[in-house]
Amino acid sequence: MELMLASTMAGGTGIGSGNGKAYPGNLTLNVFITCMVAACGGLIFGYDIGISGGVTSMSPFLKEFFPAVYEKESKLVASSNQYCKFNSTTLTMFTSSLYLAALVASWFASVITRSCGRKISMLIGGCVFCAGALLNAFAQNVLMLIIGRILLGIGIGFANQSVPLYLSEMAPYKYRGALNMMFQLSITIGILIANAVNYGFAQIKGGWGWRLSLGGAVVPAIIFIVGSLFLPDTPNSLIERGKVTEAKAMLLKIRGVDSVDEEFNDMVAASEESKKIKHPWFNLLRRKYRPQLTFAILIPLFQQLTGMNVFMFYAPVLFKTMGFGDNASLFSALITGIVNTLATFVSIFTVDKFGRRVLFIQGGIQMFLMQVVITVAIAFKFGLQGNPGELEMWYSVLVVVAICIYIAGFAWSWGPLGWLVPSEIFPLEIRSAAQSVNVSVNMIFTFFVAQIFLQMLCALRFGLFIFFMFWVVIMTGFIYKYLPETKGIPIEEMAGVWKEHPVWKRFVPVVDEELAPVGDNKENDDKEKNIS
Repeated sequence: MELMLASTMAGGTGIGSGNGKAYPGNLTLNVFITCMVAACGGLIFGYDIGISGGVTSMSPFLKEFFPAVYEKESKLVASSNQYCKFNSTTLTMFTSSLYLAALVASWFASVITRSCGRKISMLIGGCVFCAGALLNAFAQNVLMLIIGRILLGIGIGFANQSVPLYLSEMAPYKYRGALNMMFQLSITIGILIANAVNYGFAQIKGGWGWRLSLGGAVVPAIIFIVGSLFLPDTPNSLIERGKVTEAKAMLLKIRGVDSVDEEFNDMVAASEESKKIKHPWFNLLRRKYRPQLTFAILIPLFQQLTGMNVFMFYAPVLFKTMGFGDNASLFSALITGIVNTLATFVSIFTVDKFGRRVLFIQGGIQMFLMQVVITVAIAFKFGLQGNPGELEMWYSVLVVVAICIYIAGFAWSWGPLGWLVPSEIFPLEIRSAAQSVNVSVNMIFTFFVAQIFLQMLCALRFGLFIFFMFWVVIMTGFIYKYLPETKGIPIEEMAGVWKEHPVWKRFVPVVDEELAPVGDNKENDDKEKNIS
């Protein structure tokens, strides 16, 4: 079984870039199942992404909570401006309030993840998310809806902070990319389930199916909670909290070999160094961490500026704006959800074979080309006035196919890699704090895109897609020039990639231990300032 799993995840070829140490370790069934369970944290994030767009396109939901939007939509005729059909600040606040809450929660999650372990953060996230789902299902007014969304956001903030770290620390370095991407796979499965749920519950007579859609978030939350109860903590986390004997026993168990002394000793050394860091937040700003911090900020920022979340949040709304009917828009969103899920498997099977850079760049080119097609198609039929008239079948098929190819490009590149790369590049002493930066930036721009998308669509018309095209070009060029390849490098040996990179090597000291942590030694602090 272990050999079969290893062959599947590695593609049957040798993995590694020739950098760092080659720790012994197999992809055991125990690790595979453990990572699958932990990755279920992505289900709650994905379900929410998928469910919100579908619910906000359901007329009974709009009629009850957003009557102004419902009235405007129901009175629109074919000659009206379709771009502004759903433009409502209150409606977008319903979607985006979650991500603002996730942003704040991720900072508290960082402290808990570091001091209490990754498992506790997962449990907290699942429980709070469950409470938010129940509140939304029984909401009687907009305030209850938004409070429920805030609770959902807190749960997602904790899950997104802890799960990628957990996966990166549990996985053998040769299979870290594939196992970490199970988180993104769970997100896509959650989106797919949400799209199917929306389509099914929208058929319920009486117009109350939206309550089942929102309340259904309890199911992935319970799966995540129950799974987290049975998960072991990572060896890195156990060492970090002083449980050294337990950590070594756990490492032996998950690696499936007789000796793990070299990897274990490196983990202990990394933990000892991390204990010298009294202020991990301030240490993130040190010169030697500047390369990693750059990617922890820019990768999640770029991930949101691909425009992907426009399609995930508002897919039914977007299709409805293009003239698809209620059920047709939900069905089209279901199709894109299926494509998103299937395409994620491509990254799982190729990331540790071809590397991170190839997938980033190829995905960026594919997204750009499809955005050109989508922009031309919308401009051709809608123009600046947003008056499409009767939409022919060929046009509808072209738009859906282009969006599906675009989503596939994202699903095997910027989607999973946006979580993988930031979670694997930081040393232990600042790993938890750095992951909070990653999640926070992701949530800030997720909130930003969700909050202003409908207003931007109304103001920019088809030019909105040109806006996203511009950013796809920028981010693809950035990856090509600045991202070193990290496949096949043990997580505790990742510092070596920066020392060999032509751009970043000048930021990283040759002897990393030559400088004491910030604030602990004035003489060494002055030395680092002079180097900077």
